[in-house]
Amino acid sequence: MGVVVDPGVPPEVAGLLRANAPLLSRIRAGWVPPAETSSRRKSPSSAMLLAATPFVVALMALLLASRFAPAGFVLLGTYVFVVLVKIASMSEVPEDDRPQERGVYEQARWYDGRYLLPEDFDQEARAVLTRAQRAIGSVLRSHVNAEGLLDDARNAVMLPAQEWEIARLLAKLSALRLEHRELLARGIAPEVAAVIEPLERALVNSEAAVVARVEALERYAGHVAEAERAYHARGQIEELRARLPRYEELLAESGADKLAVPEIERLAEDADVLERTLRRSVRSAHEAFRYLEG
Repeated sequence: MGVVVDPGVPPEVAGLLRANAPLLSRIRAGWVPPAETSSRRKSPSSAMLLAATPFVVALMALLLASRFAPAGFVLLGTYVFVVLVKIASMSEVPEDDRPQERGVYEQARWYDGRYLLPEDFDQEARAVLTRAQRAIGSVLRSHVNAEGLLDDARNAVMLPAQEWEIARLLAKLSALRLEHRELLARGIAPEVAAVIEPLERALVNSEAAVVARVEALERYAGHVAEAERAYHARGQIEELRARLPRYEELLAESGADKLAVPEIERLAEDADVLERTLRRSVRSAHEAFRYLEG
C-alpha cells in the first residue's frame, strides 16, 4: 500500500504526494529541504575545468603557432581538452533534473492531515485497507464500469471517498491501539482494570464497523466481477454470431448443411441468455451500491 490521499486534494497534488512516500516520511520526521539558491552550483570538475581553461588554451595556441610542434602532440592536446569538457558536463547536474523536494515539502505542509502514510497503520489495519483498495480498484478498472453499465460517475466520486474514510478510521484506530498496548505494557493497577475493558470493547467494535464497510465494498466488487464475466462472454458470443454465416456457407457448399451440429444454431440462444445474465448482474451491482450509500 502507498500514500492514501483525501479525494478533495487536487489531482496533480495527489499524484505528487503518492509518488513521494519516502520523502513525506522524512518531512513528517522533521526534515526541511535546504533553502533555494539563485545561482547554479558547480561541480568540482566544472570548477577545475574553468580554472584550467586559460592555461590549456594558451598552451594550444603556442603549439599551433610553432612550426616545430609535432602534429600528433597538438591532436593529443585537443583530444584531452574535449574529454575534460565532456567529463565536466556529465558531472554537473542541471537544476531542472534535481528532485523537486521543495515543491513536495510545500504541498505536504499545505495539505497536512489530508494524506496518510503506510506508517500510520498497524499490521491489522493495513490488511483491512488492502482489502478495501483491492475491491475499489477491481470496480474502477472493470470494462462494465468504463462502458457505463454501472454508474461510473458515482463510482468515480463515491469509491475514492469510501477509501479515504476507511483509511482515516483505520489510522485513528491504529493510533489508539498503539497507545492502548503501551499502556498495558506499563502494567495496569486493579482500580484501572474496570475502565480498560470498555475501552477495549470500543476498539473491537470500531474495527468491526470498519470491516463491515470493507465487506460491503467486497460484495459490490463481487457483483461487478460477475457482470464483467458475463460482459466478456457476451462479446465472445457476438463475435461467433458474426462468423456464423461463413460457417453456414461452408456447410452448404460442402453438402454437409443437413449434418450441421445443433450447437451452432444455439449461438443466438446463448447470446440471449448471457444478455439476461449481464443485466441481472448489473442490477445486483446497483443494489449493492445502494447498500454502500446507506
